[in-house]
Amino acid sequence: HNSISIMLDGDGYLHLACSHHNTPLQYVRSKEPLTANFGDKIIMTGSEEKKITYPEFYRLPGGDLLFFYRDGGSGNGNLVINKYSIKEKKWRRLHSNLIDGEGKRNAYWQACVDAKGYLHISWVWRESPDVASNHDMCYAVSKDGGVSWQKSGGEKYNLPVNAATAEVVWTIPQHSELINQTSMCTDENGHPYIASYWTGKKGVPQYQILFHNGKAWEKRDPGFRKTGFSLSGAGTKQIPISRPQIIYSSTLKKVILLFRDAGIGNRPMIAVSRGRKLNRWKQYFLYDSDAGYWEPAYDTGRWNDSGILSLFFQTVAQPDAEGAAEKKEAQVKVLELSL
Repeated sequence: HNSISIMLDGDGYLHLACSHHNTPLQYVRSKEPLTANFGDKIIMTGSEEKKITYPEFYRLPGGDLLFFYRDGGSGNGNLVINKYSIKEKKWRRLHSNLIDGEGKRNAYWQACVDAKGYLHISWVWRESPDVASNHDMCYAVSKDGGVSWQKSGGEKYNLPVNAATAEVVWTIPQHSELINQTSMCTDENGHPYIASYWTGKKGVPQYQILFHNGKAWEKRDPGFRKTGFSLSGAGTKQIPISRPQIIYSSTLKKVILLFRDAGIGNRPMIAVSRGRKLNRWKQYFLYDSDAGYWEPAYDTGRWNDSGILSLFFQTVAQPDAEGAAEKKEAQVKVLELSL
């Protein structure tokens, strides 16, 4: 909640949205290319912009942007998508309700754009404000910049997608310690990989990977976690592990996980698959320091353009249930890896 999403469009203008948790749109755009000289707050389309959470920018191959956000609340919300044209320099609405909670639930999504410009999205459903009501992993892909959507087998969706029509790629019951808002990527063939965590090997929450092999969906449970915890209740949770970031390296032909785990000192970690089957992993410390409740974030543009993993790093506090943190300001660092 209240996180920052920032992206350069194809003309070099910087777009920034921040400080949202069921609040009105907070969006600015730079006045000149490649600067952080922002103007006043801007309205995008003027509708469904009063109760925004989870703002996310995605850049399409031609330089246009997509803006995702939830309109509504936890357990009762819809996914909105806007599109920005660098030619017209304005936003228009693509979908006011791409994934319909039907007033009963909402989707918590993660998305990515592959090398062909296809837009992939996956999500879990939440039935109430209680985190424990997260369940199932669903999927859709758009091959025309977010206008129309289909399942992994090519079947077209009638929009909006809802619980009855969504492709469930993996059934995950409620009360499985399933987290929301994680990450996904694709390989060089456009096959999607989804990272999350829920109860797995050893009976504790484990990082899990779902991927499409070109014919069907598969799951891998690396099983390297040892300590258990429970996700239950409303609001922001103080969780001993971070949400994972998943990255595919076309150079190494390997899948990479970025995470943080209190069980190993809350140090930033990287796990690298040792084979295409994703059943063997090697873990490394990224930084020998307690990161608090840091959640991995990296520069997606730099990774896609140059293969350099540029990580935003800051030791942070995360009180449970929207509590106030007493921790003082912490230095911001950038960690870079060439993979």
